[in-house]
Amino acid sequence: MRVDRRTVLTGAAAMQMIPGIAAAATSLARDEAHWAQIAGQDDVTRDVIQLENGNWGMMAKPVLAAYETAIARVNRDTSYYARRGMGADLRGVRARVAAFAGLRPDELVFTRNATEALKALIAGYNRLKPGDALLIADLDYDSMQAAMAARARQSGAELVRIALPEPATHQALIDAYSAAFDAHPRMRLALVTHVSHRTGLVLPVREIVALARARGIDVIVDAAHSWGQIDFTLAEIGADFIGVNLHKWIGAPLGVGAMVLRRDRLDAIDPDPGDEGDHGDSIDARIHTGTPDYAALLTVPAALDFQASIGGPAREARLRALRDHWAEGLRDLDGLQVLTPADPRLHVGITSFRVRGRTSVEDNIAVARALLDDHRIFAVHRAGVAAGACVRITPALFNSMADMEALRRALVPVVKRFATG
Repeated sequence: MRVDRRTVLTGAAAMQMIPGIAAAATSLARDEAHWAQIAGQDDVTRDVIQLENGNWGMMAKPVLAAYETAIARVNRDTSYYARRGMGADLRGVRARVAAFAGLRPDELVFTRNATEALKALIAGYNRLKPGDALLIADLDYDSMQAAMAARARQSGAELVRIALPEPATHQALIDAYSAAFDAHPRMRLALVTHVSHRTGLVLPVREIVALARARGIDVIVDAAHSWGQIDFTLAEIGADFIGVNLHKWIGAPLGVGAMVLRRDRLDAIDPDPGDEGDHGDSIDARIHTGTPDYAALLTVPAALDFQASIGGPAREARLRALRDHWAEGLRDLDGLQVLTPADPRLHVGITSFRVRGRTSVEDNIAVARALLDDHRIFAVHRAGVAAGACVRITPALFNSMADMEALRRALVPVVKRFATG
């Protein structure tokens, strides 16, 4: 199948309209020789074309080497290091991550993942009274929806659940949240997912946070899939409460996340019940992980160094280019529903699809299985979308345009096989 030159040029022009995506990054995004060198830093399985990279990200070879060195030291020196020098080293890591995020070090604390960070924020939020309302959407992560539901029950508040528009537009997404806020005058807290793990839809989170703030509504932002995939700092969101991963798109070892809590909003989140006050009135008192993977934390600077060598605009532009090759190239394929819009503000690398008429979980398991069994392409189904289940495609920087062309070719017979009506 030939690449549609018009699609390529349109996608390149669109990327240049995104803040942070310069013309140089857009051009570099299609330099296969350049990205092959970067891909050479990943030890990728050759058994399949791996297009399910949303679970966690691969450590590049220099990051893996740093992790192995850190594991050896922590294992060798144990508490002799932990109680004498590790504290200062970890404070340095924290300062480095905070600078990368555009935050003060006392506004960020490490967790084991975004789920742990978000659960702590939701469970600790203390501004709810009986009769208040909390807001979630169908594209939010399952355990975060459950945590919000539990918090509503505990506080006697109403849980409001909305379905985001499909197909979406930038304004329709803003309007969906605005309408929900206005329909519930006692709305106190909203969960907003920056990039959906279900479909890849990018929400206009800054605009939604501003709308909420104007109405006295607090927002907890799930940035698990946006930070490192989109080139931005966490400070730019404008939210007071954020949960992130560093083992998805930042490329740190598994078991590293972070909770963001603005210093002037500390009093809105109760300390963790497991904290005995050793941390005083600080963000550290709001999370109690027990013993973490110290080696993983100590490896984070190596992951940041590797990402810096790539560059944020180039990384985002490449992920967009990989996505656009199949998603925009096949948008007009009969029977295929591409679940993120062509508007570059509303997508980045992740994009899910649905075959027309195939909305059940079983249907989409079968579609994903056909891609694997017949074409050696690994992807996964996602459930929970109001309009029906789907199959998620998540490229990473080790993927090539040849990988995306293989997907593009494979989808033509797969869609024809499964489409109904």
